[in-house]
Amino acid sequence: MDFAHGAPVAGDLDVEWSHGVPRGGADPGPPIQVHEYDEHTIILRQSKSTHYEAPFLYLLMGNDRAVLFDTGATPDPAVFPLRETVDRLLASWQARNGRPDHHLVVAHSHAHGDHVAADEQFASRADTTVVGHDPMAVQQFFGFASWPEEVVQLDLGGRVLEVTGIPGHHPASIAVFDPWTGFLLTGDSVYPGRLYADDMTDFLASAERLVELAAARPVRHVMGCHIEMTRTPGRDYPIGTTYQPDEPPLQLAPDRLLAVRDAARAATARPGVHVFPDFLIFNGTGPTAMPRLMLRTLRQRLAARWGRLTS
Repeated sequence: MDFAHGAPVAGDLDVEWSHGVPRGGADPGPPIQVHEYDEHTIILRQSKSTHYEAPFLYLLMGNDRAVLFDTGATPDPAVFPLRETVDRLLASWQARNGRPDHHLVVAHSHAHGDHVAADEQFASRADTTVVGHDPMAVQQFFGFASWPEEVVQLDLGGRVLEVTGIPGHHPASIAVFDPWTGFLLTGDSVYPGRLYADDMTDFLASAERLVELAAARPVRHVMGCHIEMTRTPGRDYPIGTTYQPDEPPLQLAPDRLLAVRDAARAATARPGVHVFPDFLIFNGTGPTAMPRLMLRTLRQRLAARWGRLTS
């Protein structure tokens, strides 16, 4: 495959993501939703029936190897059969493209539990490298000499990804630009939801770096790992929600990186929750901030329940 000619390709993002079912509702469907953006790029979403976080995972294929970014929020293969699903998808791709000897890299946008839980499913898989979670393991695997500012390459065999560090949400957070799709994968640092800045100084520096990176590359879509907003500007679903019928699209336009950068600048000196139309920034996630977050979630749930009772 020539992954340079015609890139970035126009794939399919006309998809209704599985967003859960109401309590007492119908069959929640499969534990993993599989969507082909194109024949070499697959987006997976963990079902809210298995975990409320419902993270998105990305499977990218090149001529020599594939990479899976993140392994979801549930370790048990009986509940969340990630390896079985990935094996089936790769076997189909290999058969279509005549690539029987195809290595798999399992990497991570960052090391929080809802992104690494099913790593163990791949531990015994042949021809597989599972990248460690800590910053040093990430730097060593990708070949960083200057973390996090450097942009390094991960060559999948003609499909060459560009990787840079974006700590702030987590010390090992990375962003990945894929020239084939024009995707900029941003993990939990930029997505339509709650952006938790554990270290606000690092978070802002990473937001600045994402803006600079995107300005120099043909980014088509900013692709994070969750949807937590509703379609009502400034309103997110409460933490723990398992039914989100009013979700906006997963993909964000590249100019939203500027919005996140500017919002991070404004929030730097002000700990707490900062609400914007299609995302929120939480400046600080320490022991003083988390009780406020839990109180906010409780208020959201009470407001939603009161609305149902009075409607």
